Amino acid sequence: MSGNQNYINHVALVLDASSSMSHLSRKVVEVADQQIAYLARRSRELDQETRVTVYVFADKVECVIYDKDVLRMPSLKQLYRVGGMTALLAAALKSQRELAQTAQLYGDHSFLTFVLTDGQENASHRCLDAPTRDPRELVEAVAEMIEVQEDNWTLAVLVPDQMGKREATQCGFPKDNIAIWDATSTQGLEEAGQVIRQATEKFMVGRTQGIRGSRAVFSTGAEAVNKDTIKAAGLTPVNPSEYQLIPVTRDAAIRDWVIERGHTYHTGGAFYQLSKSEKIQGQKQIAVLEKKTDRVYTGPEARALLGLPDVEVRIKPDLNDDFTIFVQSTSVNRKLVPNTRLLLMR
Repeated sequence: MSGNQNYINHVALVLDASSSMSHLSRKVVEVADQQIAYLARRSRELDQETRVTVYVFADKVECVIYDKDVLRMPSLKQLYRVGGMTALLAAALKSQRELAQTAQLYGDHSFLTFVLTDGQENASHRCLDAPTRDPRELVEAVAEMIEVQEDNWTLAVLVPDQMGKREATQCGFPKDNIAIWDATSTQGLEEAGQVIRQATEKFMVGRTQGIRGSRAVFSTGAEAVNKDTIKAAGLTPVNPSEYQLIPVTRDAAIRDWVIERGHTYHTGGAFYQLSKSEKIQGQKQIAVLEKKTDRVYTGPEARALLGLPDVEVRIKPDLNDDFTIFVQSTSVNRKLVPNTRLLLMR
């Protein structure tokens, strides 16, 4: 296809509507509606066409919206009703099988599905949508389906606990496409919504750089960074004369340490090394350091590289053999951690 590539995203939400979700049902609608509003905004900004499909599942799997333009989506208020068991595997199979029938003509099409569940699979073997009645065969069917999906398919799942994660892994979900959420509270669901939004942002920004699908859609943090993603994000290294790396050898406040080492402190000019999981505000700059070369990459692309949206999100330092993350400090008494480094921009 010549000229401008026409990006078409098919984003599906596959939502658990079993009885145990009843205490969260209003919040599910709110979080889904927010996700759709966010998709609409980013589709306009990035000039990507986005089409949304919504499945709800309990004893049976029902498609309530199919491949509809994100700019014309209704609220899910009238469409999400809870009651019944959890036909999780049947929902995964049916949603992917039906979406695979979507025409992929004239454009660069990509499929992104989020399955959200608060419990374990317990009803697919009785579900009319399931291809088999045998629970073991159902697990194998999902694993096989995921294995043969093309590179423009991304299937991710949010589960309530480690047991759910183990089951999802057995079903062949890539480990970085599985996230755990707190299914006991509306706050937990709110946070799950943020995780989905973060993953979507990474996906849509990746699309503009020619990435068609992902097996690490939930990885934010150092493990999301590698040579390919740096190249894809169009990052250019900062000129070495414009920054300095200063070892931190003891507990100290950031301004004190900069001055003690003989430098001038400018607010916003010092970046601390991310050493624990923490919330990063939308306006904070991020820098990524290549360990082998001490090259530094920064700018909005560095945020995009980590899949960070322009809102506050939690990010993990995840150990990465090749790269270290630095975060801009806007406070003068940010406590520095010994045995880390400080990045000082000139």
